[in-house]
Amino acid sequence: MITVLPISSPSDLETVFAIRRTVFVDEQHVSPEEEYDEFETTSTHFLAQYDGVPCGTARWRRTSNGVKLERFAVLDTYRGKGVGKALVRAVLDNVFSQQPEPIESIYLHAQVTAMPLYASFGFVPVGAMFEEAGIQHYKMVLPGSAYIQE
Repeated sequence: MITVLPISSPSDLETVFAIRRTVFVDEQHVSPEEEYDEFETTSTHFLAQYDGVPCGTARWRRTSNGVKLERFAVLDTYRGKGVGKALVRAVLDNVFSQQPEPIESIYLHAQVTAMPLYASFGFVPVGAMFEEAGIQHYKMVLPGSAYIQE
């Protein structure tokens, strides 16, 4: 069973950071300076668990361009089990429930390999491919009413 909840304690945040360290710093060789930023305390973070085991994370934050979804990470042994999909769904549900005013834009920077996951929620690529932290990405946006809540 997969559960995804906003984090509620400093120990949850440490678990989130540990998952991101494993996925981004260790596996994908992103420098810690690029991975951890000044938005850690102002973002809404999520922790995914598979049968009670912490295995994934994501966050969202407001920017001058709208709402940015970011830092989606799932531990290797839990990939392909629906954790990523559960994270995207939980983050989007939370964004829509927390924003009383219209949201001007919901967007993310998707690693090329993750684009099909985001596309399944209605995100579409815009612009050219670019490199971020040494990894190829596309900006993807969620058109106005494209997100289908289950």
